[in-house]
Amino acid sequence: MPTRLAAIGLGHLGRMQLDGVSAHPDADVTVVAGSDVAAEARESFAAEYDAPVYADYEAMLDSEDVDAVTVVTPHTLHYEQAVACLDRGLDVLLEKPMVTETARAADLVNRAREGDSLLQIGYQRHLHPGYRAVRETVLGGEIGDVHMAVCSLAQDWISGTEGTWRVDPELSGGGQLSDSGSHLLDALLWTTDSRAREVAAVTDDRDHAVDINTALSATLDGPDGPITASVGVSGDGTGFEESLVLWGTDGHLQFDHGGLTVFDGSGGEPDHREFDAGSYAEQTTKKVVAFLDAVEGERDNPVPPEFGLRVTALTEAAYRASESGETVDVTELVAEAREEYGR
Repeated sequence: MPTRLAAIGLGHLGRMQLDGVSAHPDADVTVVAGSDVAAEARESFAAEYDAPVYADYEAMLDSEDVDAVTVVTPHTLHYEQAVACLDRGLDVLLEKPMVTETARAADLVNRAREGDSLLQIGYQRHLHPGYRAVRETVLGGEIGDVHMAVCSLAQDWISGTEGTWRVDPELSGGGQLSDSGSHLLDALLWTTDSRAREVAAVTDDRDHAVDINTALSATLDGPDGPITASVGVSGDGTGFEESLVLWGTDGHLQFDHGGLTVFDGSGGEPDHREFDAGSYAEQTTKKVVAFLDAVEGERDNPVPPEFGLRVTALTEAAYRASESGETVDVTELVAEAREEYGR
C-alpha cells in the first residue's frame, strides 16, 4: 500500500518536494492532503493534486488518513508543527534547520524516540556522493586523526530574500547562519562525526534585520580527539560557493564544487575525485525518496534528529557568543536543554 503523504507548507520548496517525489518511478507514495496559510499556495496545490487542502494544518492532521508528513515552513514554526505530527504517531520529514532552540531540538529527539516515529531532518548533504566520500575518507582513517577544520559558505542570499519571512527574525529565528549556513554546520559535524564543545563568534547584519556574515571559531569533540574549527558564512556573496578543508595526522583533504582531493602527507600525487549530485531539484527528490524508503523500513533514517540537535546547539551557541562577546559552552547548553524536559 502506498505511503499516504501530507504536506505542511506548500511554497516553492514544499511543492518541489511533492512534485519531484510524485513523478519519481520508485516512490510508492500518494499525496493525500496539503496545508498552507497562503491562499495562492493552496489554490496551486488544489489545481495539480486531486486532494484536499487546508489553511489549518491541525485540521488536516485530524481529518485525513495520513502516514507521513513533510514540514517546509518558516523556521520558528517547525517545533509546534513537528510536535503535532509526532503526537499523532506520524513520521516526519522536517526541513532544516530542525528548530531554532536547543531545548526544543532535544525535546523532538525524545518525542520521536519515545513515540517510535521516524523524524528525518532535511540535510540532503547526507545523501550527496561528495560529502559521503568526505565522511568515508575521514572515518576510514585515510588522513589519520582529524585535528583541524576550515570551512566556508558564501551565497548571494540577501538579494533573493529581502521582503520574505527569511529576513523576519520572528519567523526565521536568524539569518544566513541558521538558513543556508545550517547546511555547512551539518556537513562539518557529520563528516567528522563530531559535536561542538565550545564556540566564539562574531556576526554582521550589514544593516539588515538578521545576520548576513558570521565568523566562528569552535572546538569540536571528534572520535579521535579535539578538532579546532574555523567557519565563515556570508549571505552577501556572488553565486554559491562552499568548501571544506580537513587536516589529519596523516594528511588532509579539500572538498568543494570541483570535487574531493585527498593528500596522504607523503608528498605523492593527490587523489582527486569528482561527483555528479544532480540539480538541486534532483537532490531534493532524492531526500524525500530516502525518507519514504525509511518510512517503509527499506533503509535506515539518513538524517536522524540527533544531527539536527547538534546543529541547533552550535547555531544557538554561536548567536549567544556573538551577542555576549564571550565563548559559549555548547555541551553545557545541550545538558541544560535535556534537563529542561526532564529526559
